[in-house]
Amino acid sequence: MGTRLTLYILIALFAGIGVGYVLNVSYPAGDKHLAEIADLLKLLPEVFLHLIKMIIAPLILATLVTGIASMGDSTALGRIGGRALAWFITASLISIGLGLLLVNLFQPGAGLNITSSTPVSDLATADLTLRHFLLSVFPTSALDAMANNNVLQILVFSIFAGLGLSAMGEEGAPLVRGCEALATLMLTITGYVMRAAPFGVFGAMASVIATRGLGIIVTYGAFVAEFYFGLLILWTLLLGMGGIFLGKRVLLLARYIREPILLAFSTASSESALPKLFEQLDRFGVPRRISGFMLPLGYSFNLDGSMMYTSFATLFIAQAYNIPLSAGQQVAMLLTLMVTSKGIASVPRASLVVIAATLTQFGLPVEGVALLLGVDTFLDMGRTATNVVGNAVATSVITKWEGMLQMPLDPDAPVAMPPHDTPEHGRKGLHLDPEA
Repeated sequence: MGTRLTLYILIALFAGIGVGYVLNVSYPAGDKHLAEIADLLKLLPEVFLHLIKMIIAPLILATLVTGIASMGDSTALGRIGGRALAWFITASLISIGLGLLLVNLFQPGAGLNITSSTPVSDLATADLTLRHFLLSVFPTSALDAMANNNVLQILVFSIFAGLGLSAMGEEGAPLVRGCEALATLMLTITGYVMRAAPFGVFGAMASVIATRGLGIIVTYGAFVAEFYFGLLILWTLLLGMGGIFLGKRVLLLARYIREPILLAFSTASSESALPKLFEQLDRFGVPRRISGFMLPLGYSFNLDGSMMYTSFATLFIAQAYNIPLSAGQQVAMLLTLMVTSKGIASVPRASLVVIAATLTQFGLPVEGVALLLGVDTFLDMGRTATNVVGNAVATSVITKWEGMLQMPLDPDAPVAMPPHDTPEHGRKGLHLDPEA
């Protein structure tokens, strides 16, 4: 079904653009009937994302608790966590640094004529403080964290629960088995929900093109094109870093994660890709005890595409307002973004919030964020897909680093749960060449 689903999503993507264009040229700008039709089309992606969000909290809880409890000792958890953070920090520096390098090279904001100042008061910049971030990490209620799909808080609770169950031994075994069953249930539900993905993609594209027109794709064309060129370089760097550990198998990984990437790109939502990414990494040979820990952690701290965007867009705004920044100021900005970008998982309209807060800190005009609002949806598609690539590579590399990477299954084969705990040579399935 996997190959067919990819095809259906692609068809839906282009069909949505076509239908949106027809609607856009058939109605005058601002027509209330067009707005009503676009609103109806928008229901499709909203329903799809609601179904995905329904899966996220129990899936993360079950996989994290099972993964940590299965590790058996806190030493392994600490070692994996330390390696993960080392990778995340390295990837963050590369992502933010690449954004600064390219925006200095291309100068996309130079000579831009700014005539409007769209209000950005709805951006929750006041929430982007160290105090707010630290408090938002620790839950006051596990149920509240799950109800709000707060990944960071679910992560914290699951770590405590997994460590507690590991310490309990046999007494906690029934709960561990219950979590394994819950993870299997969530993946089964995911299979059902994914059948609706093409409809969500169609509605998302048709709605935005109907209201904004094809012109939105070419508005700020140089900025968008140069940013996507930067993402292409970042993908190459991330996969190249992965290839140092995975060898030629990194190319196989790219094949396995094509559907999560496409879902993330077409819906501009990392959440839509997470359940499918779990499945595909299972097939690639990543034990659930690793992916169940790494992916939730990565979704909070390893958003490579978003981090590159924050540096690229912040300097773009400075250029648009003809405000030069010295090399020292740009290095300070890089270090600032390294810290502030780690809290974006808990803030609404995350990347724009980080950009607005950074502009304020460096005395740049915060109203410049308005320059990004028109094309932010299309930029968000690319950076979200990049986040998926970064987390897939990071998870696979840490698994290989731990010596736990198993033989791959066919990318369309059914996923068998419970999580993989067998050594690589002992896993059954299609014996694909791991270096292929």
